[in-house]
Amino acid sequence: MRPSAPTTRPIFFPGSTPPRLKSLNSTTTTTHHHHVKPTLPNRRAFLRTAATATAGVAALPLLRPRRLLAAGPGNRLNVACIGLGGQMQGLMKELTLLEANIVALCDLDENRLAFTRKAFDPDVAAAKNYHDYRDLLDKEKSVDAVVIATPDHWHAAISAAAMRAGKHVYCEKPLTHTVAEARQIAAIARETKVVTQTGNQGSASANFRRSLEIIQAGVLGPVREVHIWHPPHSWPNGVPMPAEAAPIPTGFDWNFWLGPAPVRPYQPTIYHPGNWRGWFDFGGGSLADFCCHAFSLPVRALDLDYPTRIEVSGTALALPSFPKSCEVKFSFPARGKRGPVTVRFYTGGALPPPEATAGMKESYGKVRENGCLIIGDAGTLSAGLWNNEFHIQMKGEPAFGGTNHDAVKAVPTTLPRAPRERHMLEWLDACRGNGKTFSPFEIGGHVTEIGASGLLALRLGHGIDWDGAAMTAPGQPETVAWVKPQHRGDWGL
Repeated sequence: MRPSAPTTRPIFFPGSTPPRLKSLNSTTTTTHHHHVKPTLPNRRAFLRTAATATAGVAALPLLRPRRLLAAGPGNRLNVACIGLGGQMQGLMKELTLLEANIVALCDLDENRLAFTRKAFDPDVAAAKNYHDYRDLLDKEKSVDAVVIATPDHWHAAISAAAMRAGKHVYCEKPLTHTVAEARQIAAIARETKVVTQTGNQGSASANFRRSLEIIQAGVLGPVREVHIWHPPHSWPNGVPMPAEAAPIPTGFDWNFWLGPAPVRPYQPTIYHPGNWRGWFDFGGGSLADFCCHAFSLPVRALDLDYPTRIEVSGTALALPSFPKSCEVKFSFPARGKRGPVTVRFYTGGALPPPEATAGMKESYGKVRENGCLIIGDAGTLSAGLWNNEFHIQMKGEPAFGGTNHDAVKAVPTTLPRAPRERHMLEWLDACRGNGKTFSPFEIGGHVTEIGASGLLALRLGHGIDWDGAAMTAPGQPETVAWVKPQHRGDWGL
C-alpha cells in the first residue's frame, strides 16, 4: 500500500553539468513566514490577503482586476496544486485570477484540504481531493500543469514525477533540497521538454531584467564582491533534535510527511506547520529559502559557475538545525574576462561591513534589514533580497539613484519583459505556447546548487573546498550523504 502525500509550506513576506551563462541568461529555456491560522476568514478578505502576500514586496505589482487573461475557455489550463500550505494559498489566488482551471488538490493533511476548499469555493468546487501525488498523476489525465509548494525535501521527487508524466511544472524555491537533486531535476527538465518555472518571483520584475542588462553592459565596472543579508528568523535554529514523541494530529499523515527524510518522532509546532525550514533534514534555513531569490541576479549577470571555496562562521553551527546566526562566504574563481568574485551571505542579525553599505543611510534613512549589493569598481547596484529592486550608486556619489540614472540611460533594453511582471502568468503563457519562462529548472537548479553547497559547510561547522562539477568536497567524506542522500523507501528520483 502506498504511503500518503506531501504537505504544507508557510507563506513568505519568494549527472549533467548545468548550463553556462549563455544558457543561464537565455530566455529559451518568499522572509518572514506567517502561519495560516486554522480559523477560516471571510473569503473575499482571505483572497485579498493572499494576493498581497504572494507579491512579496511593494515593488512587485499586485494583481488588480478579477480576470487578467483575455482568453476563451480553450485557453484555460487544467492545473493540479500539490502542498496546500500558506504559500500555495497565494499561488492559488493567482491561478484563479489568471483563469487557470484548478482540477485537483493534493495534501496529506485533511485539515489543509478542508481549509483550502472552503477558502476557494466556488473556484475549486469541481476539483478532486488527493492524498498521494502519484495517484493524482495516475488518475487525472486531463491535468496540463502542476504547481508544487510542499516542504523542500519533497520538491525533487514530485517535480520529477510530474515532468515524467508530461506535465508542465511550477515549483516553489528552493527548487530542490540537495545538490544532486538540483542536477537531476535540471537534466529531467531538459529531457522531458515540459515548461518549467522556479518560484523566484522577483526574476519577473522589470527591475531584475534591467539590472541584468546594466551589469552585463559593464556599467558597474569589474564586479568583485556581492553582499546578501537576511534578518533573524523564527524557525527552530541552533538547537538539537528533540527525542520525545507527541500524539500525531487527527487527519495528518506524519509518515508520508517525512517521506524521503529520516524518521523521527512527531512534535507539534516545531515541524508542521511552517517550522520545518529550520531543520536540515527538511529545509535549509534562510540560505536555502532565499538563495533562489537573492543569488539569482549575481549568478546570471556574472556567469558564476561553482564556488571553489566556502567559508562559514556564526553561532551554533554543526547542529541538526540551521544556525542562530551565520556568515557564508562563497569564492568563485576568475572565468573568461571576469576576475574572481566573492559572494557573502549573512543571516540572523549580521550585516555587511559599513564600507559595503555606504550610501544606504543617505538613500533609505538606515541600513535596511535585508538586501543584495553587487559592488563593482565603478559603482554599486542595490537589488534587494528578492532582486526586484533597482538602485544604482556610481563611485563618488553619496546616495543611490533609480532606473533613470544618467549612467544607465544609454544601455539598450535587450531582454523580454514578463507579462504584467507576473511570474505565474509568464509560466501559464509559456504552457500555452506563448513565449518562454525566464527561470526554468535548468537555471533554478544551478542557483539552488550554489545555495545547497553552502549548507554543507554549515552542517560541518567549518569551511570546505568544493568541486562543483563533481559535486564533492574533497577530504570531507561526511558530506557525501548530504550531497546525494539515501532516500527512505521508494521516494527517490
